[in-house]
Amino acid sequence: MLCAPTAGGHADDDKDYTLKRPKKCKKTHKYVRKSVYLHINTSEKVENMKRNAINYLEKWKKSKDRKPLIIRGVRQVGKTWLMKEFGRIHYRNVAYINFESALSLKRVFSADFDIQRIITAFEIETGVKIEKNNTLIILDEIQEAERGVTVLKYFYEEAPQYHVMAAGSLLGVALHQQTSFPVGKVDFMDLQPMGFTEFLEAIGQSKLAGLLYNREWDLIKAFKERFVNLLKHYYFTGGMPEAVLEYKASNDFNRIRTIQKSILRGYEQDFSKHAPVSVIPRINMLWNSVPAQLAKENKKFIYGAIRKGTRAKDFELALNWLCNSGVLYKVHRIKKPGMPLKAYEDFNVFKLFIFDVGLLGAMSELSAKTLIEGNRIFEEFKGALTEQYVLQQLRLKYASDIYYWSAERSSGEIDFIVQDEEDIIPIEVKAEENLKAKSLKSFIKKYPHTKPVRISMSDYREESWMVNLPLYAVESGLR
Repeated sequence: MLCAPTAGGHADDDKDYTLKRPKKCKKTHKYVRKSVYLHINTSEKVENMKRNAINYLEKWKKSKDRKPLIIRGVRQVGKTWLMKEFGRIHYRNVAYINFESALSLKRVFSADFDIQRIITAFEIETGVKIEKNNTLIILDEIQEAERGVTVLKYFYEEAPQYHVMAAGSLLGVALHQQTSFPVGKVDFMDLQPMGFTEFLEAIGQSKLAGLLYNREWDLIKAFKERFVNLLKHYYFTGGMPEAVLEYKASNDFNRIRTIQKSILRGYEQDFSKHAPVSVIPRINMLWNSVPAQLAKENKKFIYGAIRKGTRAKDFELALNWLCNSGVLYKVHRIKKPGMPLKAYEDFNVFKLFIFDVGLLGAMSELSAKTLIEGNRIFEEFKGALTEQYVLQQLRLKYASDIYYWSAERSSGEIDFIVQDEEDIIPIEVKAEENLKAKSLKSFIKKYPHTKPVRISMSDYREESWMVNLPLYAVESGLR
């Protein structure tokens, strides 16, 4: 009997731990075969890590109209670990295939889409007997297989009894244009970096996380100092799993920064590998300009800040490529908070963020010394880190687009606006306890039908016209 795959090593990093021949598992003393993973020492770092995305996967497994699932997300955000961990918990067997390393299978779909032939090939490669409904088939880095995405259509139409998950960095999947895409035949899930509550659970602070989940505001207030201190550390560490696990293991911010720099270098290498050659220089220029753009008082993205005289059309392809790959996120301005918000989107005006607050700090060379200098870290870059952090938490909650609002002829601005079913929620972000909210009050006078929220370092409280949420309670506080 084979040992189930485990999440050893770094997230999305399988090459170092794939077995070339059967070896004995150190923990269970059973033999494992190729593409099945040992309980190696590094797995002890992650065995207690919890991702809230598991809840979505559980619903997917139980769905009567289950389709093959594509998990999207940037490289090293934890897609591989999540799929394996879900398979370990919920299935008898897991057949894991990584098309970057499984060279013999890169063309397995080229001849035809005969499902039984394909299943046989998977069994030979993994050494796992694939049982209907009892085996999770994981197709990792699926964009590396010829017609790999297309095969998911045939699993849905001809063999829905097989449970299939696929993943690949957006750099690959979004650019996989040489094949037809199985529209309506697959489900999608976007995996984001770990939120603050997931971070707390991962580092052994599950009771503090529980206070946030349960919105126990009196106890949250009593432990405010601990929340604030841990939030500083989250600002620096961010939500990329490898950085979080290093924080838990060593609490060494220099080592965390080294990991973050390595992740950033990996993305830059991906730019060179996947993007059209003619666009690569502009991609790098735009990517490197983001910290300076966010450090402005007015965070509206300005092409001229990249290079003097630059126009939108000069960088349009580069911007679309970075956004489609998932490493950048546009927050468009809305002209007014009407329903639905998307109908009032201004496509020419937007703010630009990256996907992780820790990586933004690494790009900006933020020093770890800011962690011990009071609450300075919350106010760095004119509050840019705090806006990045809040956006990151909002994206965990809201699947729809996130917007902002600014007045046509004045300096008034609302940092974020979201639509929650029939409610429109304007959100003002404060990096300190300063509770003046002139822009928010002016906005509410003009649009009284909205439900305003202020996010600040102040404690939770409800007022007649708005709710104040502490910065460390963004994800759980907005319900």
